[in-house]
Amino acid sequence: MRKTIFLALAMLLATTSVVRADELSSLQAAVDALKAQVDALNARIDQLSKAKPAPPPPALPGTPVMLKRGDGYTFLLGGEEVTLYGNLDISADITTKGLQPFYASSGDSPVGNVGYLPALSTNLSYLGVRGQHKLGPNSYIPYQLETQLDVTATAGTVNSNSNNDTIVKGALTSRNSFIGVGNKYVGALKLGKTDAPYKTSTARMNPFSGEIGDYAVVMGNTGGDNRVEFGTRMDHSIWYESRNMGGLTFNAFVSPGQNRATDNSLIAAGESSCAGGNAPGSGALSPACNDGAWGAAYSANVAYQKGPFYGTVAWELHKKVNRVSDLAIADPNDVVDEYAMKYGIQYIFGGWTTVSAIYENMKRDVPAYLQYQNERSREGFWLAVTQRLTNKGDTFNVGWARANPTPGDPGQHNTSGGANPDNMANMFTAAFKHNLDRNTLWYVAWAMTANHPAAHYDLGAGGRGVTTDCHDGSQLAAFDPTTGLVSGAGPHCYAGGQIRGFSTGIDVRF
Repeated sequence: MRKTIFLALAMLLATTSVVRADELSSLQAAVDALKAQVDALNARIDQLSKAKPAPPPPALPGTPVMLKRGDGYTFLLGGEEVTLYGNLDISADITTKGLQPFYASSGDSPVGNVGYLPALSTNLSYLGVRGQHKLGPNSYIPYQLETQLDVTATAGTVNSNSNNDTIVKGALTSRNSFIGVGNKYVGALKLGKTDAPYKTSTARMNPFSGEIGDYAVVMGNTGGDNRVEFGTRMDHSIWYESRNMGGLTFNAFVSPGQNRATDNSLIAAGESSCAGGNAPGSGALSPACNDGAWGAAYSANVAYQKGPFYGTVAWELHKKVNRVSDLAIADPNDVVDEYAMKYGIQYIFGGWTTVSAIYENMKRDVPAYLQYQNERSREGFWLAVTQRLTNKGDTFNVGWARANPTPGDPGQHNTSGGANPDNMANMFTAAFKHNLDRNTLWYVAWAMTANHPAAHYDLGAGGRGVTTDCHDGSQLAAFDPTTGLVSGAGPHCYAGGQIRGFSTGIDVRF
């Protein structure tokens, strides 16, 4: 009996051992299979990590897909790239006209607050869209639509005591907007409105663009008013932009006068204001375009860049500029050509210090007997230094602009006018700029325009929402046809002011 039990137990143990051996063999096979799958998965991951990323799936027609962010946001729309871009510049300013409390020459005092005045200003802020429609591998149709943004003020016409303008600068496509045709071997021909080559050729030499010390206070600004004649945007224009030929570029521009009046005293066909930037009757003058309106305009420049060096020569001509309002009795010989030429150079030393210099000469071709009131012919100079302070791009900038005397002066409220006036002016400016990130900077700026007794240059010309000029707070002269009476006696421009101020602001670009 015991032998039988022993044999049964022995057989049971043997069977159990065989079963466990089979289970272990199966388990090992499963582990080996799993390891093989893991090795294959790791190999696939390594292969994918070394491969180029797959292109994005094609967009449905009309569905925008963002491709990149750089100078603007670029989208793929309908198979073509379209870029949305913009700039927002808002500042807090405090400036003074720097006028004397009393002028013996005019026997009166400036009216109103001509001392320090705080203000908020929107400066060169805009929103735009641009792109290119391809016409094959080498040709394309470039286009751009751009509008000014008035953030701190409501968009509308200009109605100040120094200037009136019927153009709404905050309207759609109020800034550089065009369509054209281009070829990468030839260049581009464009039609629309834009800054003329005379302006764009030296824009890079103006680190104070849109600030109170913008070089447009003097450069391109013949009379020292808020209107900058040789450095402006022109409507109904056609221009050519060459391709880059080993660092050499060339631009040519023409804006036809489109004026039915032989003396350009009417608003040009299709426009809403006089050429030159004001409305008929601006400044309490007679209701005509006779305070600087011109006919056809021509502009061109040649530029060369190699490494840290940049140089340019620019020229511009305004045909039959009407300034008969400068005379007590209108003289048709005061409708003449005005032209300007400038030479600019820039050099960047070691990537840290940028030096820019410009010489400018502007002329008004009036006959000899009218030279006594010619305040539009003069020389101008500009010198600017930008010192980069950090690898992040923080900079300290200083600038000096000088306007030499003119042959004559038509007279201001406190000046009698006449030949050889003492109307030289010097503008000094400085600004510190701190980059908060690659698209945002904070700046603080100071500027002063030191006018000689007969000069009336301002601060802020060239695109700021708030400028500080020679005019006091006197009410504009206005005629009431119901009574036949005239109310107000302005505007009054007091020459010789020491205009100065501070500004701090935030600039955001995308």
